[in-house]
Amino acid sequence: MTTIRSLIDVVVKKGWDMFQLDVNNALLCGDLYEELYMRIPQGLVVSGDNMVCKLKKSLYGLKQASRQWYSKLSDFLMSMGYSVSKNDYSLFIKSVNGLITIIVVYIDDILLSGNDAQEMFSLKLLLDKQFKIKDLGHLHYFLGLEELSEPGGVIVYQRKFALDLLSYFNCLDCPPVASPMDVTVKFKDNPSEPLSDPTLYRKLVDKLNFLTNTRLDLAFSVQFLSQFIHAPSTVHLNVVYHVLRYVKGTLGQGLLMFNDPDFSLQAYCDLDWATCPFSQRSVSGFLVLLGGFLL
Repeated sequence: MTTIRSLIDVVVKKGWDMFQLDVNNALLCGDLYEELYMRIPQGLVVSGDNMVCKLKKSLYGLKQASRQWYSKLSDFLMSMGYSVSKNDYSLFIKSVNGLITIIVVYIDDILLSGNDAQEMFSLKLLLDKQFKIKDLGHLHYFLGLEELSEPGGVIVYQRKFALDLLSYFNCLDCPPVASPMDVTVKFKDNPSEPLSDPTLYRKLVDKLNFLTNTRLDLAFSVQFLSQFIHAPSTVHLNVVYHVLRYVKGTLGQGLLMFNDPDFSLQAYCDLDWATCPFSQRSVSGFLVLLGGFLL
């Protein structure tokens, strides 16, 4: 997600167009190099007993399906002159005489941007010919991230995901609170028995962790609550619901990306001294800004 946020920030600053594409049945496109067989699918009539099918193409559910799809797509893109990033294998870049085209791939979802309109148009046609794609137009909703244009830039937020989260855990009608954690709760002073089934707690923390992609105000709370994911108690579960109440009151918050041409990198860090009530370990944190945008 850091790559996607960084790309959106660069696109906003550069004033480029960004398109989103969807590959139809992407995992069926991969080539198989192993000899694999499957049972006869229901409804397919064959002559003889004990017959099986030999797979020639990848199928959903195969452990190598995702890898073979990525291999097929990356080989195609590199044959078109794209280079894969050494830091993120989902990022492909092509640069010719100052004209840049950038692609980010997340399974069957693709982001396409750059300042070479002709290359992007041609690539869409070639991708559709090779794999069959849907052109979903300009970026508006990608992997749970929503984009809203503002006079000074773009806001990226997850309002729909947050509403779905509240609805799933029956918290749509809960009263909102002003802070993500209740400072009056002392975990060390409130010992309680572990939950008999920690599944609910783990689901809540997992979904809140995804929400931190645009809600960095939740990052510390989620990081702290993740420490107890192996054996949460009722106290921990109540704190998670407190975070949900905070989300209820801040549904519109997200990341603001300014359209100024500043690409300077800034990094900050801080730490305290032995504040953990359980281990007396220090807590540290850091942040990196790209032209004022928090990565």
